Amino acid sequence: MSLSADELLLAGTATHRVAVPGRVLDPSGAVDAPAGEVVLRPLRLADLARIARAAKDDGHLTGVLMVQQALVEPALSIEQANRLHAGLVQHLLNEVNRISGLAMSADELEQAVQAPLAKACFTLAREFGWSPEQCAALSVGQVLLYLEMAARDRAAAGR
Repeated sequence: MSLSADELLLAGTATHRVAVPGRVLDPSGAVDAPAGEVVLRPLRLADLARIARAAKDDGHLTGVLMVQQALVEPALSIEQANRLHAGLVQHLLNEVNRISGLAMSADELEQAVQAPLAKACFTLAREFGWSPEQCAALSVGQVLLYLEMAARDRAAAGR
């Protein structure tokens, strides 16, 4: 089944309810914290590029900014996200990576976003006729999927 550009782009706007166990909210166990839920959205290439520029070489800040940008409910300011405890940030970051199609560390992500971002957008624009704005709206997982689809189409066509 062939997907349209609109169908591909729509997948990047989905939101996901994610459980946060009580033991993550209060790892010390001092308070019997009830489990809760947050709503996250996948990160897009534009988000990752902005985060990489803002965080520069600060891996901790990269993770905090990724969580802050992905949180839909509750929405947090950067200052609030920076006050979350490390275990909670790690839990949320794992979920952000999962729903965004990422399976790499913050350092690997920062390196992956820099130079290949321009090449990936160029390839997607050429292969699918997308504008830079459409490419920037994609999550990293979507970009990887569409690049793979384009490569397979080229291989099947003998190009």
